[in-house]
Amino acid sequence: MSDQKLGTLLEESVSIRQEALDQLIAMSERITTAEGRTQTIIPFLTIFRKSLRTTPIPELVTPSFCILLQGTKKLHFGRDLIHYHPGDYFASLIDIPASANIIDATKKPPYIGLRINLTTKEIASVVMEAEISMKPRDNKLTAREFFGKSDADLLDLLMRLLKLIDKPKEARFLSALIKREMIFHLLSRDKGHLFFQQAILYQQADGVSNAIEWIKNNYARSFTVEELAKSINMSLSGLHHKFKAITTMSPLQYQKLLRLQEARRLMLSGSMDVTTAACEVGYDSPSQFNREYRRLFGLPPLQDIKTVRESSIADSFKNR
Repeated sequence: MSDQKLGTLLEESVSIRQEALDQLIAMSERITTAEGRTQTIIPFLTIFRKSLRTTPIPELVTPSFCILLQGTKKLHFGRDLIHYHPGDYFASLIDIPASANIIDATKKPPYIGLRINLTTKEIASVVMEAEISMKPRDNKLTAREFFGKSDADLLDLLMRLLKLIDKPKEARFLSALIKREMIFHLLSRDKGHLFFQQAILYQQADGVSNAIEWIKNNYARSFTVEELAKSINMSLSGLHHKFKAITTMSPLQYQKLLRLQEARRLMLSGSMDVTTAACEVGYDSPSQFNREYRRLFGLPPLQDIKTVRESSIADSFKNR
């Protein structure tokens, strides 16, 4: 094939992809123009819409497939820095610590993204029923996410999913079928083994998923790693090694992240002051809370909350 013909095909592919993205953006805007998160009638589908840039916020990326339709987002996963542009997606099957901020969003056009919740059981079910034969190429436990660029087929599946929102009687049943088709599509692509590998390794991580769930349910109470290991029937050394390999941090660091994120959320909502929020998430020492908060978010609690609020107000005026 000549370079000219190849270039023409690539241009046509880009044009088709952009047309599909434009349709998805229009459909999302018809469904909601609300700021923030909108849960649709499809239980596993959420639409995110922001008309303001955001500061980097540490968070837990929960098991899901996320695709960016409009705007730009920056994600930090451990030492990796990823810039997401329209049409880019990532999938994670474990609660992974990350830091995210929207760097390109205005009132017109806003940032728009879709999120589809996933589970390893759903992936395993598709693998078995579709008789997909795929072996992990690397048995090393890793926190690696699955990144990629959407193609026309994937975007078409998303359009079919959004169209079901206008058909509530059919949505619950048909949306589950489309979700399975999406999983099949991700597994069938050139790098499908990475998506499959993530699911298999997480299932084989012997208790780490149970440890994560235990910490999420008990983050406000003090505990030792020995106590955690005993509660999920793991050896202390095994828990340390596997937990850090998958989450990039120790169990106690993971707990600290959950505590500080929740405290920040409570203060930003205006429902609690610094002392009350610290106590609510399990801190006995205000000085320790202030020290660890500053280490994670870069500023002391009061200054951080003030900066975030002032930044939001400033961006709001710019977008008028």
